[in-house]
Parts: sequence; structure tokens; C-alpha cells
Amino acid sequence: MAKTAITPTRADDYPEWYQQVIKAADLAENSDVRGCMVIKPWGWGIWENIQRVLDGMFKDTGHENAYFPLFIPLSFLQKEADHVEGFAKECAVVTHHRLQPDANGKLQPASPLEEPLIVRPTSETIIGAMYAKWVQSYRDLPILINQWANVVRWEMRTRLFLRTTEFLWQEGHTAHATEAEAREETMKMLDVYADFAENYMAMPVIKGEKTAGERFPGAVATYSIEAMMQDRKALQAGTSHFLGQNFSKAQGIKFQDQNGTEQLAWTTSWGVSTRLIGGLIMTHSDDDGLVLPPKLAPKHIVLLPIYRNDEEKAAVLPYVQSLKKELEAQLFAETKIRVHIDDRDIRGGDKVWYHIKRGVPLRAEIGPKDIAKNGVFLARRDTGEKAGVERSELVATIAARLQAIQDNLFQKALKMREENTRTIDNLDELLAWFTPKNEKDPEIHGGYALCHFTENKEVDALLKQHKLTIRNMPLGLEDVPGKCIFTGQPTSKRAIIAKSY
Repeated sequence: MAKTAITPTRADDYPEWYQQVIKAADLAENSDVRGCMVIKPWGWGIWENIQRVLDGMFKDTGHENAYFPLFIPLSFLQKEADHVEGFAKECAVVTHHRLQPDANGKLQPASPLEEPLIVRPTSETIIGAMYAKWVQSYRDLPILINQWANVVRWEMRTRLFLRTTEFLWQEGHTAHATEAEAREETMKMLDVYADFAENYMAMPVIKGEKTAGERFPGAVATYSIEAMMQDRKALQAGTSHFLGQNFSKAQGIKFQDQNGTEQLAWTTSWGVSTRLIGGLIMTHSDDDGLVLPPKLAPKHIVLLPIYRNDEEKAAVLPYVQSLKKELEAQLFAETKIRVHIDDRDIRGGDKVWYHIKRGVPLRAEIGPKDIAKNGVFLARRDTGEKAGVERSELVATIAARLQAIQDNLFQKALKMREENTRTIDNLDELLAWFTPKNEKDPEIHGGYALCHFTENKEVDALLKQHKLTIRNMPLGLEDVPGKCIFTGQPTSKRAIIAKSY
């Protein structure tokens, strides 16, 4: 068998492979606080690039950044019954405000708070309370605000990036004078997320509306982007919510319209989180480690100087350093080429594998023989292709090479999704599609099934029994009459059904 850098492989144990890719790439690790993670510099570099790109997209669509408190009074959540019910089991609650030693010198909570505080699981209620103060007239609308923050949801089973007790995200919150404006905002931000996922993450997604049972607590409508991972499970990669007037009613966000009549504002919220890094890992990585789309890679290319003595070092290092400057003068995706020189005193093979496992898109080995040809020995992370390249050609084509990697990753992921999606019209075929193909690997099953369905408790029970979920009802589908795959009732509703994270 061919040796791989990651053990086990995807085929042997996909969940453990995922954890080992994170470890090998040095992205993050579990902290001493249960369910919380430490994001290490390489992982943080990916998140910084996600932030940078998305932040620009938000500002290009008219949004501004602000910051709101980490703590939310319990009474704020209580005002919106659906919301508090939806998040009650996940809330972390602060009940005391200081510590004092007991008789044995052990620190104990002291001084109970008059009102418990919730560590934000999401910020609709606390932000809504502020909007109620800021809005008096239609002239104060719209409010288009985003915040980058951390949130806490008390998860029972955690997995790095995909589901942690504390995670990082952005949450947009907007208020509008009309329903039409708020609905337009909801769809606009869904499109922003889809654009980012496909053109920066190289991760194909399906835009669609969630069913009533899967809506965000308190929302009128929830829309999502859904991505297929390499184990054919679905990952919800972003959501945009039309909240109607529900939160405005609970928080008192009112304004005088042009006719002097008091109205309730129409609000939205939308967000993506560090879960995107988990999606990126599972969409592109292989049995040798992380594979990164160049637009989000902390470094685009690593230069590896090769020399055996001080004389060769004196020739190689200036060549490598001057090449670095030439490459950094080029642009890719409107940013300067990000170049790293790895001149650590370790074995060349170890150095190469270090960067393979971290997913650096391009590697260039440079020794005396390469300098004699005025070139480099170049390798692509996504395909493994290796070849000698003239220096001037590398500088001139670096952006095109990176774009080729970006495009290849997207097309590969799209092909994988298309090959694992089918329209299914009867329950037996659906269950067969999601039955593991062999006992050795329970993860080998179908991917997406597009099916007619109805929303009721019987359908919910069958889905739960077979560990399936309705991901979303894809936008733009033709209205095709049919029968619910579960109940046989006439319906024109169709949805993507899948196993999911």
C-alpha cells in the first residue's frame, strides 16, 4: 500500500482522518476548557483571510461594523418566546460576580447577581434593544450593522471547528422600514455567502430555504447554503434569516413613517462562523493533509533553499530572497502574493512534508543546480505535479498558477457533488441510497437526495429514525407536482435530504 502522511486515511476512518489533518497542519487543538479550542497561527491565518474577504464584501454592500456586549440579561431572551425556547438548552448562564475562599481556602462563587446574564449564543435580543433606542423615524432606517465576535453554545459533543462550545463568527443585524427591503437584504446576504463559498473557498453550495422545523428560533424564514463534504455528508455553511417583525415587537423597535404613523421595523440577521474552516478541510484535503484554496491560504508559495555548505548558502540565500521580492510584487485576487522562505536547519524531506501537510498551494525548491538554470523546482499541492520552471516564467505566471489551483479545487468538489446527487421518488430507494455500502466503512453511503416531501410529525420521525435531515428547499427549482416520499401525500415541495454535520 502507498504510504500517506495522514493515518488513518479518509477511507479507513473519516472522522479520525479529519482530526489528524488538523493536528498535522497545526491548525488548532483542544484547550483545558471542555469543548473550547485554541486556534493556532496557521489556523488563525486562514480565519484572518476569511474575515478580510468577507468584511470587504459586507462593506461593499453598505454594512458597517460595530460591537455589542458579550452578556445578555435573561429578561431580554424571555421577551421572545420562540427564541428563548430555541436556545435555552445551549445557554451558559452567569449567576455570580465574584469569588471568595471558603473555610478551606477553596474559591467559591459569591455575590449572586440580581438578574442572571446569558453569555451570548447569538445577539438578536441585545442588539434589538439598542436599535429600539436608535430608531424613532423612518429617516433612521435602514440600520445595516455587522459584528465580529465570539459566541457560546453549550454543546454536548464537540469537534474542532465544526462544533465547539465557544466559536468565532460574524453576525449581521439589520432593521428596515418595509418588508420588501428586509426580504431583499436577506437574499442579498445569502448571495454574498454563496459567492464567498464558491469563489474564495472553492466550495460549491446549494442555496435554499429551510423548512419550518429547521428555521432559526423566532424567524419567519431561514435560508442556508449547503455544501457536500468528501464523506458525502452535508454541512450548513451559512444562514440568512428574515425575522419579520417578531423581534421588533419583542424589543420595541418602532418608528414614525412618512405619514406620521407608528410602525414596527422589519429585521434580518445572518452569519457564518469558524465552521467554515472545518468545511474547507473536509471539502479539499487528502490523505497527505490539508489542501488550501489559494485565495484563503496564509501563504501562497513557500521557497525552500537547498545547500550543503556555507559557500552554497552564500549563493542560494540571496537568490531566494530576491525571488521573494519579485514574487511579492505580483498580485493574485487583488492581494500581494504571500511568500514564505523556510530556511530552518532541518532535513529537506521533513521540510517538504511539513508544508504538504499544511496545504501550501505551491512549493519551490531552490539549490545550486536550479540557480545555474536560473530557475526553481516547483510543486503543486493539489495535483502533486512537479517540474523545473524558469525564474522569469514563475514570476510572470504565479497568479495564473494559483488561479488554476483555485479553479481545479472547485471543479473537483463540484464533480464530486454532482456524482453523488440524485432525484429519488420512493422511500425504499431513499433508504438504500443512505445505507452504508459495506460494514467496514459505515461512512460510504449516498450524498444528496432531491425528494418531494411534506412537513409533519410523521415525516420528522422517519427522518430522525434514519438519521437523515432536510437540508433546504433549493431556490429556483421548477414546480413539479409529486407525492411525498414518506407519506404519499400530493405535494410540489422538493428538498435536499442528506446525512449531515
